[in-house]
Amino acid sequence: MPSQSSDKPVRKKSRWRRALRLLVGTAVLLLLTAGALLGYLYQKDLPPIPDDARSRLLDSRGNVLAVFSADGRSHDPVGLKDISPLLIQATLAVEDRKFYEHTGFNFKSMGRAVLVNLEKGSRSQGASTLTQQLARNLYLSHEKTWTRKAKEAFYTLQLEMKYSKDDILRMYLNEIYYGHGAYGVEAASRMYFGKPAASLDLAESALLAGIPKGPTYYSPYNHLDNAKNRQKIILSSMVEMGEITQAEATRAAAENLDIKPREEQTASVSAPYFRDYVGAAAAKLLGIGQGELELEGLSVYTTLDPDMQQAAEAAVAQGMAGAGGLETALVSIDPRTGYIKAMVGGVNYRANQFNHALATTRQPGSSFKPIMYLTALSAKEMTGLTIFNSQPTLFHYDNNRKTYQPRNFGDKYLGEINMRQAIAASDNIYAVNTIMKVGPEKVIEMARKMGIASPLSDVPSLALGASPVSPLEMAGAFSVIADGGIKMPATAILKITDAKGNILYEAPKTGGESIVSPAAAYVLTRLMEGVFETGGTGNRVASLIKRPVAGKTGTTDTDAWMVGFTPELATAVWVGYDKGRDITTTEGRRAAPIFAQYTEKALENVPPKIFPIPDGVVSVYINPESGKLATAACPDKVLETFISGTEPTAYCDLHGGGKEGGQAAGNDAKQGGVSGEDHSWWSDIKRWWLN
Repeated sequence: MPSQSSDKPVRKKSRWRRALRLLVGTAVLLLLTAGALLGYLYQKDLPPIPDDARSRLLDSRGNVLAVFSADGRSHDPVGLKDISPLLIQATLAVEDRKFYEHTGFNFKSMGRAVLVNLEKGSRSQGASTLTQQLARNLYLSHEKTWTRKAKEAFYTLQLEMKYSKDDILRMYLNEIYYGHGAYGVEAASRMYFGKPAASLDLAESALLAGIPKGPTYYSPYNHLDNAKNRQKIILSSMVEMGEITQAEATRAAAENLDIKPREEQTASVSAPYFRDYVGAAAAKLLGIGQGELELEGLSVYTTLDPDMQQAAEAAVAQGMAGAGGLETALVSIDPRTGYIKAMVGGVNYRANQFNHALATTRQPGSSFKPIMYLTALSAKEMTGLTIFNSQPTLFHYDNNRKTYQPRNFGDKYLGEINMRQAIAASDNIYAVNTIMKVGPEKVIEMARKMGIASPLSDVPSLALGASPVSPLEMAGAFSVIADGGIKMPATAILKITDAKGNILYEAPKTGGESIVSPAAAYVLTRLMEGVFETGGTGNRVASLIKRPVAGKTGTTDTDAWMVGFTPELATAVWVGYDKGRDITTTEGRRAAPIFAQYTEKALENVPPKIFPIPDGVVSVYINPESGKLATAACPDKVLETFISGTEPTAYCDLHGGGKEGGQAAGNDAKQGGVSGEDHSWWSDIKRWWLN
């Protein structure tokens, strides 16, 4: 008996020892497993962070203009220093107070959420930290499954191990959704308040911080009362944390917020239409898909001038204010290089992403006429003095099997007029007479050489711009005239580099292609300057442009154009409706002021320059009544410019004899004459210096 009683404590102690060893072994195994898991997660690469891996678009100065996005999001990532500290405090107060203390998980909040969910019998209560939310937003869906939760936990651990707290906070604030297509605080701040995130005050910060909880329910556009109530909750949380005083919270809650109306929303990034255009072009150059381009980490260096782009967007915003459903496009090219300097593809990118600057469905109307006149001048078949009778005319073509009867606007006919008068007044009868003389096939050939690839019909109505072309094509064609007959290929991308800086593509260097003689281009330029002089169709905006400028208006039932150039910029502006709806006279007048305002603002730091006078140009005084060389007896004398050898040689005999005062003058500047350069300076000074 005594021996049996002494064995029981030994057995009991042995069982406790085995249990303790099992617990210790299990704990060690768990620690080793956890260590191995953490080591694995630390070594394993995370999927690319979208805003860090996304390919970038850089402007002509090498600054990041935008990032590419295939998902249609409005991305505009910024650093923490570019975000109001009040917004950061408000976000942490409502979303994750212990953000800088935990390691990715707030176990106290998780325990509280578990108790609430057990009580309610559902998973309605969440306790996600900012890091968990970031992991979910970057890599996962929002479905409530245990598999997704496990993946979220792993990604959360990896984010905490691989990034600093500030980096995680920066990525979160740039990725979170604020409703209405705005991802990130910068896009949201500009959308709701029309200002950068760095400029947000306390009231704005608290309201914005409350939206991600329910972007639809707490949107100030959808439910302003809900947004204001949540703002008050956030302000109270900030008071509890000691970030602000109760008095500051009370004042912020009572502040009348200036929320930008939805109809005034604009894209949160600059040049969104240009970004899309370049993205498609870059993908094509590299032979990759748009989705691949987005996350390749590429740097796409472009020709866009940020100041000119800003001027273009401002001109469009002002010129199209209150335009209803009217759309517009603006493309501006440096004719000396072919570089696209500015592009606006519509009134509001958020509302309509279609790039009208590339649309090949719009008739250019009379803005196409200079291409035809250049054909006639360069072939020396006509000069600025060539006369046609502006009167109702029935034209026969196709071996007399067809007829065409154009009309002038308002049925206004000017009688016998020359090319200068026809260009200034945009006379249609003169234009059709011209194309009948030189042949539509030669005009099409010239248009092709100048860069117009859109289909062109071999008919007399081609003279009046009946064949649709794009604003980009028109700006490129006018660049040829502006650059003295030299065609530089329209260029948007200078080079593309990969994430390591290796060059994948570089634009070829070219000296351009000679399309017509510099003399022919200059003579047409001088004629087109008359569009902005008294009696010209662009005269009403002439006072807005304080520099030499040449151009041509164009109007059809559905389209209005202003295409023109200075020595530095060739710009096309189009206005019309998407579905081909007729425009009113008032609506058609919006194009020219946009062109004028943009041109002046874009070149405000560039001194005015005259168009350079090339060799092969002669200027002579003529009598406008006879079209012959003026004499001393002629009461009226006009200095006209010609390609050398096409100037008139006969003297006016309407006012008596004599040859004095009619000497030719040009690059050779005969004695007693006035050179073309002197005349250009004088007329330009009168027009833009004295105004």
